[in-house]
Amino acid sequence: MRSPTRPTPSAALYLILFTATAVLLFPLLAGCGITPTGYVQAGAPAQGVPQPGSSTYTARIFFLSPVGIHAAARPADGPVGPQEALDLLVKGPTAAERARGLVSALPPMPGRLTAVPASGAVSVFLPVPVSRMEATAVHQIACTAANADLPGGRPATEVDVRMYEPASRDTPWTLRCSSNGIALPTAVPGSSAPPAPTPAPNGSGGPATR
Repeated sequence: MRSPTRPTPSAALYLILFTATAVLLFPLLAGCGITPTGYVQAGAPAQGVPQPGSSTYTARIFFLSPVGIHAAARPADGPVGPQEALDLLVKGPTAAERARGLVSALPPMPGRLTAVPASGAVSVFLPVPVSRMEATAVHQIACTAANADLPGGRPATEVDVRMYEPASRDTPWTLRCSSNGIALPTAVPGSSAPPAPTPAPNGSGGPATR
């Protein structure tokens, strides 16, 4: 008798992202006592990019609010690269952001969430398989990386986020973050996928722009 076929880690990412919608976030947050105030719309200026007419930089870190995924805008001294942005994401919302109702769906990380930037793209190396993550955590990671300061000058919605799982380092999923903070796959593993970049030995993810 055949054993049931189980999805591969990369297939799990496809299933998670396409079966979860923003509507499903409401029951997830309903019992959290979150107040519907203080969030920043996902369409705010891109992370690490100065506001028009000023020299102020704004970092965008994606969390959950009662009405879906939103970006917390944080002042920055200069351009914020994807590695620095993901490090901030893993630390979670600040006390002020929690008071405004922002929470994170990221699970505990057994290793560093690593980013390697490229022109118009960023490779993200996950220390845990997506089968152990909620869909909202994947959205948070992909959109935070896409909105970081990257070479090439692409809009965040056109940045290719290549997600590498621990068991499939040579077959990434390519995601793009929509203007409402939802990341969806644009390519399946193995379909013209570029070679995986090599993260720095210390796990810093290579030359992330700062």
